[in-house]
Amino acid sequence: MLRIPFYILLFLFSYSLQAQDILTLEEAVTLALENNYEIKIAANNSKIDATNNNLANAGMLPTLSANLNNNNSQTNTTQTQADGSQRTLNNAKNFSLTYGVGLDWTVFDGLSMFARKEQLATLEAQGKAELQATILNRISDVYLTYYDLVQQQQVMASIDSAIVISNERVTTAQNRFSIGKASKLELLNAQVDLNTDKSLLLSQKEIYKNTKIKLNELLARDLQTDFKVIQEVTFEDNLTYEELKELAAEQNPQLQAQILTKKVADLNLKQVKGNRYPTVRITSGYNFTRSEASLGFITQSSGQGFVYGVSASVPIFNGFLQNKREKVAKYEVENAAFVLGQQKLALESQMASFYQSYQTNLELTKIETENVAIAKQNLEITLAKFKIGTITTIEVRTAQQNYIEASVRYATALYNTKLSEINLKELAGTLPLK
Repeated sequence: MLRIPFYILLFLFSYSLQAQDILTLEEAVTLALENNYEIKIAANNSKIDATNNNLANAGMLPTLSANLNNNNSQTNTTQTQADGSQRTLNNAKNFSLTYGVGLDWTVFDGLSMFARKEQLATLEAQGKAELQATILNRISDVYLTYYDLVQQQQVMASIDSAIVISNERVTTAQNRFSIGKASKLELLNAQVDLNTDKSLLLSQKEIYKNTKIKLNELLARDLQTDFKVIQEVTFEDNLTYEELKELAAEQNPQLQAQILTKKVADLNLKQVKGNRYPTVRITSGYNFTRSEASLGFITQSSGQGFVYGVSASVPIFNGFLQNKREKVAKYEVENAAFVLGQQKLALESQMASFYQSYQTNLELTKIETENVAIAKQNLEITLAKFKIGTITTIEVRTAQQNYIEASVRYATALYNTKLSEINLKELAGTLPLK
């Protein structure tokens, strides 16, 4: 672990944050895991997939239902008997009541139910992978936003140091002007440079506050919550591409989700093919019946008992729809395979790109560390010469700007290195979540 301290200030850093609470990265990650709405939604979606994964949804269990049928009629009825005589009754009442419990169980459907059960289990696993992907994405955003704030604090520290120097230049120029050793122009130039630095600090503070709002949004808390972040950046300088690539192939949640999508398509094809086979059902129940009639040989009857039976159906012809459905399912399997291949290629491309950025930024960090030290030394010498009046204010301003630019480049290099590391770990599925 390479630890790079924050030492870019020439003078005492006067940007005071004492009234604010320090938010550590670990605390920010914990808050995001607890509060972030996208993570909560993804977690519920994963629970839905887990709930749906059961034998009943797969069609493997029987259904049991209670039934009640009550029919009544009131008609004018005329009946002709076998001997030719007629019987007539107006407003003849008829009543029929059937109630009981019935069981319906599909015991064979071409093994489609087993494919559905496996598909439900795959969808549950896919939901977990998608949840993990959402968590990594949002936590990655927290990491990047947090370290963006660290970088901005460093930039503000650099600008603040420039303001300290510019204030000293104004004071010196004012004293020299008062005793007639400097022109009014020198004093005005110093004042303009001071105002320029103050304006730059105000603009940077605005960016800093907006980034705070963004982080508070990711943490799903009051957007106006005030805080400060650490003032140091730590990153690993020994990441290896082949190891990251291997981890990504095994752990990248988006890739794992796509692998499961391909499996779902395979199982869907298996279900469609199952429609070619017979379907066998068992039915059973226990019923109570009762009927009444105002006219007829039997005016009242009742009964109770078990009913049971077996039914089977075999598809013979359905307008070639079966062939078309299987063809469509095969195309869906092919598309899933194409998307999987595309996902693998895109993942490898991202890994290669981020790793190249990581290596470049590691080198830039070393260079900018040297540049800050050189610019600091140059500024110290320039200020010493300025105090004894051997150089112009333009040379002081140039040295001052060179130091500020070197400090900002250094902070940017640190942030970009950390950004590359975070992106690589997100793709490899190794980004710390605690």
